[in-house]
Amino acid sequence: MQTFPQLYKGLADCFLKTYNQVGFYGLYRGTSPALLAYVSQGSVLFMCFGFCQQVVRKVARVEQNAELNDLETATAGSLASAFAALALCPTELVKCRLQTMYEMKMSGKITHSYSTIWSMVKSIFMKDGPLGFYRGLSTTLAQEIPGYFFYFGGYEISRSFFASGGSKDELGPVPVMLSGGFAGVCLWLIIFPVDCIKSRIQVLSMFGKPAGLIETFINVVRSEGLLALYSGLNATLIRAIPSNAALFLVYEYSRKMMMSVVEDY
Repeated sequence: MQTFPQLYKGLADCFLKTYNQVGFYGLYRGTSPALLAYVSQGSVLFMCFGFCQQVVRKVARVEQNAELNDLETATAGSLASAFAALALCPTELVKCRLQTMYEMKMSGKITHSYSTIWSMVKSIFMKDGPLGFYRGLSTTLAQEIPGYFFYFGGYEISRSFFASGGSKDELGPVPVMLSGGFAGVCLWLIIFPVDCIKSRIQVLSMFGKPAGLIETFINVVRSEGLLALYSGLNATLIRAIPSNAALFLVYEYSRKMMMSVVEDY
C-alpha cells in the first residue's frame, strides 16, 4: 500500500486482492527478512539503549543510581536508534522488495521476479555491491532518530501516568502493555510519511539510481497528494499496538529477571 497506493482502495481491498493473487502464503512474503530485521533491530536497539542511557547520564550530570527523567530517557532511545538503523536497513531493503514483487511485475516495471531471499540478496549484491544493502540508510536514520525519541518518550510518559507518582518498576503487566502499545502509536504517527518514502526509495532503486528523500517527497505530493504518504497507516497501527505491547512486556520482565540473577551473584 505504501509503494503502489493507486492499486488498492484500502486495507480490506489490499488484503483480499493479495489473497486472491498470491494465496494465503503470499501474505507472508518477506517474513524471514522481516523477522531478521526486527530481531536484529530490537537486539541492537535495547543493547545500545543501556549504553546511551549512561552517556546521557554523564552529559546531564545525573548521579549513577538516580533515575533518568522521561526527556532524558527519550534522548537515550533516540541515540540508540541510530545504531539500530545500521542493522535494520539491509533486511528492510530485502523485505520491501520481496513484498512488492507481484505489484512490480504487474505494473511492467520488471519482467523477472525474485521469489526467495537468496535470489534477492544475490541480485542486490551483484548489481550494487555490499553498499547496495544500505540503499535508503539516510532516510532510515531520518525516521528512526526522531521517531524513537517519541517512542521511548511516549512509553515513559505513559508509565509515569500509570505509576501516579509511585515507582514505574512496580507496574503490573497491563499498564506495561498499554504503555508499549501507546509507544508504538507515537512512533508510527511520527515516522510513517518518511517510512513511506523510504519504502519507495528502496523498492524503486531496483530500476536505477532513485531520487533522494526530499525529491521523492516532492514527487509524491505533487503527483498523488499528501495523503498518499499515509497509505497503509491503518495496517501498520493494527500491527504496532499488540507487537509493541508484547515487546515492552518481555523487555521489562526479562530485565527484572536478569537483574535479580546478577544481584544473587
